[in-house]
Amino acid sequence: VAFVVCRSLEGLKTFSYLEELILDNNLLGNDLLLPRLPHLHTLTLNKNQISFQRNTCKILLDHLAQVVPSLQYLSLLGNMACPNELVCKEKDEDDYQRYRYFVLHKLTNLKFLDTRKVTRREREEALVRGAFMKVVKPK
Repeated sequence: VAFVVCRSLEGLKTFSYLEELILDNNLLGNDLLLPRLPHLHTLTLNKNQISFQRNTCKILLDHLAQVVPSLQYLSLLGNMACPNELVCKEKDEDDYQRYRYFVLHKLTNLKFLDTRKVTRREREEALVRGAFMKVVKPK
């Protein structure tokens, strides 16, 4: 397990066998770039600055799918990308569920997202409609 407080993740490339990484409270945003960590199964990015601005969260999720292929547990709680009442009072359970479908569509190997186990029904729904579930605000 590595506990890192940083703004640059450059040094992580030397830890190619890392399995768990906690990057909570680090002011990390959608431009987060991890090195390839093929054994990483747990990643927490709670309370950072990750949001669903334009296409940037899709790019981040695509990046994670490439560089952490063994990822099974991801937590994004406390970020604007994770729409729940902890971050924004206007968000509700439907917003959160749409977010889950979108993330599960991109990261198909996840077993847990945030604090909840991924259900078979969620996985099926994510395959069918996940690409269309990105939560966006009208301009």
